[in-house]
Amino acid sequence: MSKPTVALAADHAGFELKNLLRDELKAEGYDVLDLGTNSSDSVDYPDFGRQLGQAVAAGKATFGVAVCGSGIGISIAANRVAGCRAALVHDATSARLCREHNDANVLALGARLIGIETARDCLRAFFATPFAGGRHQRRVDKLDQPA
Repeated sequence: MSKPTVALAADHAGFELKNLLRDELKAEGYDVLDLGTNSSDSVDYPDFGRQLGQAVAAGKATFGVAVCGSGIGISIAANRVAGCRAALVHDATSARLCREHNDANVLALGARLIGIETARDCLRAFFATPFAGGRHQRRVDKLDQPA
């Protein structure tokens, strides 16, 4: 069984971590859709967060990984796209819970706030954890309702 496609996007602060995580995903057999940025030159995180959210919502990728300096801005941008559920995580526990309880489809990380090993732990936990469904499903359904 083939693994799902994962879209990645980052701003300049997340560029190096995005590339490292891209390589990790490829080594694990995931298809990767790298949406940039492609250098450490300054760019605007909303552009990349929106593009990532659109790729996931449109089905071009099943999951996404978003990285900026704090993870906050890019996750906000991605979450403005209907159907995208980006979760900013800081450790493996929050990465597991965002999948298990919230059916998050985008993992957001802050490159300036967590180390490489923690980011790898988050990535592994996110992709190893299925959505639990059950009582959580009705809550996730509410996330997709217009405000």
